[in-house]
Amino acid sequence: MMKAKLGIAPIAWWNDDLAELSDDVSLEECLRQASEAGFTGMETGRRFPMDMSELGPVLERHGISVCGGWFSGLLLYGDIEEEKDRIAQQMEFFMAAQAPCIVYGETARSIQGDRSAPLASKLKLTEAEMAAYGRKISDFADWCAKNGMPISYHHHMGAVVETETELDLLMRHSTVPLLFDAGHMAFAGGDVLRVIENHHGRVSHVHTKDIRTEVVAGLDRTRESFLDAVIKGAFTVPGDGSLDFVAIVEALAAKGYEGWFVVEAEQDPVANPPLEMAKKGYNELLRVIAAAGYEVV
Repeated sequence: MMKAKLGIAPIAWWNDDLAELSDDVSLEECLRQASEAGFTGMETGRRFPMDMSELGPVLERHGISVCGGWFSGLLLYGDIEEEKDRIAQQMEFFMAAQAPCIVYGETARSIQGDRSAPLASKLKLTEAEMAAYGRKISDFADWCAKNGMPISYHHHMGAVVETETELDLLMRHSTVPLLFDAGHMAFAGGDVLRVIENHHGRVSHVHTKDIRTEVVAGLDRTRESFLDAVIKGAFTVPGDGSLDFVAIVEALAAKGYEGWFVVEAEQDPVANPPLEMAKKGYNELLRVIAAAGYEVV
């Protein structure tokens, strides 16, 4: 029987891109709520001490392990040796935490954290530029894996790899493992099931982010930013939005994906209380994962 682990990201409690979109809870309380909802893993966020001697005992108290965490990469224009130095500091922590991977997000020229930049203004690469970037990210990913901590590449709204076409190009021109994020791909107008069909061999980590289609469809992408969309409620947990997670998880199961399913759904925690949302997301994931034939470990 295939095995699945269920995790959540702390972004439901505190948003790292938009501090005002945060619930005023401590790390301890955030972990307590995640644990109460049923999750056994959590990705790191801004209130996490990046030191296992400090964090370890806190995690243990709540029966939670580190199931990944974000690295803001600048490889697109940055020097690969400098990026290795930057990630090396994090790698030590993630190895000590026995995390499955570091989530690599390309933040060079990304507009994901800029409220003044409309969605339509994001950077677009030519195929030649994407090929050069793909070679660079492949070399970087190989180095990380060789040094004990694989990365998983997160396609992301507002970033250089956002659309299905851009992801197809990156996959064609690189060997980097892929973090499949259903919500970001659907928001970008991609076909989530086709992405799984085309790139399942590369998927090493999964974010189960849902979208509210009516919010996404109502955006004026020439005026509104990624953060505007988040504030309006574009994202939510599985079972609260518009995506068919039965089909998504079944497609992943059919291709033999095993590992983490992480709920990562940034939205206003005042309007959407994180504990309530975490429970809703967990229950829906449990339902669809069982239906797809996974055993939750």
